[in-house]
Amino acid sequence: MKTYSLDEVKDRYIGKEGTAERDQYENELRLDIIGDAIKTARKERKLTQSQLGELVGVKKAQISKIENNLKDARFETILKVFKALDAKVSFNVELENRELDLAE
Repeated sequence: MKTYSLDEVKDRYIGKEGTAERDQYENELRLDIIGDAIKTARKERKLTQSQLGELVGVKKAQISKIENNLKDARFETILKVFKALDAKVSFNVELENRELDLAE
């Protein structure tokens, strides 16, 4: 029985790196990770979605959307959520073979 690496499986079933399908998959995966990080931090701080929403100035439903479907969230709101959670946020941006590390 032949075994395959995760990269080989992604290449075969999602698309090779650089293709539109693979880029979309990778972006959605990153968004899911951010949503999970927010949910984990909220629970560690023993806050409900309603309580976090009050701290940020949004309704509970918006916090739920951010945690479960980040695609519809505004970047500004996400930053407010992390600030309310007292979480350090850093971003890594890659431009033409250069890497920028943006920390907040």
